[in-house]
Amino acid sequence: MDIILVPGFWLDASSWSEVTPPLDAAGHRTIPITLPGLESQDAPRAGIGLRDHINAVVAAVDSIDQPVVLVGHSGGGAIIHGVVDARPDRVARAIYVDSGPLGEGGVINDELPADGDDVPLPAWDAFEEADLVGLNDGLRAMFRERAIPEPKGVAYDPQHLHDERRYNVPVTVIACEFPSAVLQEWIDAGHPYVAELARIHDVEYVDLPTGHWPQFTRPAELGSAILAALDRG
Repeated sequence: MDIILVPGFWLDASSWSEVTPPLDAAGHRTIPITLPGLESQDAPRAGIGLRDHINAVVAAVDSIDQPVVLVGHSGGGAIIHGVVDARPDRVARAIYVDSGPLGEGGVINDELPADGDDVPLPAWDAFEEADLVGLNDGLRAMFRERAIPEPKGVAYDPQHLHDERRYNVPVTVIACEFPSAVLQEWIDAGHPYVAELARIHDVEYVDLPTGHWPQFTRPAELGSAILAALDRG
């Protein structure tokens, strides 16, 4: 199976490097993506929006002649949901890593402070304590060293969706910061945060307790969880 891995904010394809070994060893082909504007600190980010990131992943899907699995971390979850909407017949499963599908009109995070066209990685005290579980001083230093500013438009642009066949694509949610029981309670309560997830017909939940960046704090376990989702599928 071809697995396209989409990183969250401030990260490039290399952020998946410790997650992919069990997938590669099982015979899958892993395709980590570096999204437009995330190629380097000096890459141009003016005019790059959410649709540009979605289109970049759609192009990767279109380059493969069989159905693919999409994996999206954090803000990458909004991106892969846009891809599922664009190519519902080409996606075998969408896997959301501490993230979920972003519905029509939603934005990833327009409260992140921008510096011109860039959204730099904020100071650690801007995050909730639950975000940072497992992210020790060494991992924080590594993350900050490699972090690339996110294009402002990706964080601020509204999601636009068109094809309700997206709800037929099977989904796995790998719950890290919030356990799956909490997500299901929110669905039962009609919480707007999970409104789009609640409309998907086939959803499984996997708990991987850690903070918001499991690709750094529990990478081997994350790779195994993705592999198990593929085996079940």
